[in-house]
Amino acid sequence: MRLLILGGTEFVGRAVTEAALARGWQVTVFHRGRHEAPAGVTSLLGDRTAPDGLAALADGEWDAVVDTWSAAPAAVHAAARLLADRAGRYAYISSRSVYRYPSPAGLPEDGPLVEGASAEAGQISYPLDKRGGELAAEAVFGGRALLVRAGLILGPGENIGRLPWWLGRIAKGGPVLAPGPRDNPLQYIDARDLAEWTLDAVRDGLGGAYNLVSPAGHTTMGELLEACVRVTGSGAELRWTAPEPILDAGIEPWTDLPVWLPPGELHAAMHRGDVSKALAAGLRCRPVARTVADTWAWLLSIGGEAPQRPDRPPVGLAPELEAKVLGR
Repeated sequence: MRLLILGGTEFVGRAVTEAALARGWQVTVFHRGRHEAPAGVTSLLGDRTAPDGLAALADGEWDAVVDTWSAAPAAVHAAARLLADRAGRYAYISSRSVYRYPSPAGLPEDGPLVEGASAEAGQISYPLDKRGGELAAEAVFGGRALLVRAGLILGPGENIGRLPWWLGRIAKGGPVLAPGPRDNPLQYIDARDLAEWTLDAVRDGLGGAYNLVSPAGHTTMGELLEACVRVTGSGAELRWTAPEPILDAGIEPWTDLPVWLPPGELHAAMHRGDVSKALAAGLRCRPVARTVADTWAWLLSIGGEAPQRPDRPPVGLAPELEAKVLGR
């Protein structure tokens, strides 16, 4: 397979690149040159937000394209139009944020979507940008477009900071504010599992939308944090705390305490999605313990400090606020 990856040097894009190389595929990576591309790829430089920024893609043919773009849909539309006659399939890494909120537990791919998105829009908001990117891919590639609606993405290379923050906090040891319930189910996808499924899907000619996260109940908040304690060897004490005192203290779920959402409407939307379609198409998810252990090993290999995407705010709880809640 000849694969073109638009953005293949960080986190999800890099996971796709490395998985394709491991299969022996011919991989071309189009990127801005801010990070070194993996060895073994053909590297093309360009900035798709700049005038004539796609010039490096003027020549070449590929069996499939994987696009990880998260900003203005117009950039997806421009790339898709340029590649329409020279690429077999177009996989757009989208998001389950494209569903209209609140989305109920068990929502399948044909659930109601956000309104107001456009394939040619500039950057508006994450849900509208991702939905616009979907529309752009479909407008050009039709049934040859694959829409990979990922949820929470974890694993080595994470540049958002969610699992790296928990690993770093727990590695410091001592009492740790653990947001309950301990058996609160989590749904996420390891970036490497996303990569393998996406490559299988383009190889097999799949099209349309797929929710791509682990099955509901794949793991729990307790299993995730306990795995962090084990791999760091810190002996940290997880102090499980009910949601009410955490929320009363002004602590924000998802941002102050990454990954965590208390039971309710938002939790149902994020952690109870229907992934039966992807499972039927071969989705396989590695155990949470392996995702945690591999992420910790990666962090240690780069000095313990995870990279941070400049377009995303840092996450994590201030120590003094954690101490205040624990003191109660």
